Amino acid sequence: MKKNFCLFSLFVGLSLSACAGRGAAAEVTSVGGNDVSTDKQLSIGNVQRVARVTGEPLPGEEQLYAPNHTGLKYDVYGTDLGIMWQIKGNHIGLFFGDTNGAGFVPMKGGGNGSNWRSNVLAFSSDTNLDDGLTIDSMLTDATGKAREVCAGGKANPQVYQTSIPTSAIHANGLECVHYMNIYEWAAPHGRWLTNFSSLYTSADGGATWQRQKAVTFGPDSHFSQIAYAKRDGWVYMLGTQAGRGDDAYLARFREADLLHQSDYEFWNGDRKEWVRGDETAATPVIPAPVGEASLMWQQTFKRWIVTYQYDPLHDPLHLTNKPAIVYRTATDLTQWGKPHVLLDSDDYPALYCAFLHPLKDTGQQLWFIMSMWGPYDTYLMRADLSWK
Repeated sequence: MKKNFCLFSLFVGLSLSACAGRGAAAEVTSVGGNDVSTDKQLSIGNVQRVARVTGEPLPGEEQLYAPNHTGLKYDVYGTDLGIMWQIKGNHIGLFFGDTNGAGFVPMKGGGNGSNWRSNVLAFSSDTNLDDGLTIDSMLTDATGKAREVCAGGKANPQVYQTSIPTSAIHANGLECVHYMNIYEWAAPHGRWLTNFSSLYTSADGGATWQRQKAVTFGPDSHFSQIAYAKRDGWVYMLGTQAGRGDDAYLARFREADLLHQSDYEFWNGDRKEWVRGDETAATPVIPAPVGEASLMWQQTFKRWIVTYQYDPLHDPLHLTNKPAIVYRTATDLTQWGKPHVLLDSDDYPALYCAFLHPLKDTGQQLWFIMSMWGPYDTYLMRADLSWK
């Protein structure tokens, strides 16, 4: 992505009754539905960088595993994100953002090198991550180079600047990626300006993709960027406006309604109910500033974990004065605990994003992919989980 930091994939569960009819609401008594003690606080610490995921190793990275060499294999020398979702069994997909090919110069950030693509897609079945995350293959063109999935800047250069994935999910038999179509990165108040946000889906495991215009979010939507999660027949979306300065909002829909936007339901915390078909009814569940978020239900500790990008320029409370990746935990998806710093720019200069591995939701460790703007590539990270 052409910017300094980023963060957002989601795993949410709610035990609620469905709404009926456009604009109808369903009252609820709890959100999350988990009968667990709330007197313990989950702590995440001892974060370690395990491996490079993309690009080619740099001097000083000799201690890092680097199993993929995506530059030499797929012409993916510089890229970011690494949004993961489960396709089937141990098979996951990974969406990356703006991607640069041969001629890319590390430590100059994104946007240099040849063969620019707005997004690329990889596949992996590796679940033993101690020696890195091995990519099995990438979606390629006839020459063997990783190809673009969501039509980006080259598709309409007078209107589009790029198209960036924000989250992905397997739902209703389809692979689905939500993306934002950007025309300006440097807007005020932490905003990135979009033409729209929409979906691409695949019915063949990610081999071919089609744009789904029936689901389109406007330029000012609080679901311009989202994180998906699936639980108990519902798909949930934690959303913000494009950028890193907005509150986070919550929506849901049945898997069968993936392509029926009028059936999406939005959480209204003032009324403690879901409202169908009216995005303007949504109220914040996490206060600003929230960047690209990733969320999962951690089965061993029975807590929700959300990670997201923190921009101190847009926080009047000043959790920290440094750009950071933060986390919160919860037993109720609308009642989050306080934010805690997971990593900041002193640990890894120009860090951004912490996209959680969807298959690593048990045990005592948290695995995620982090981006860094200088080398403009992605890294596999590991952290320890414990009670505080």
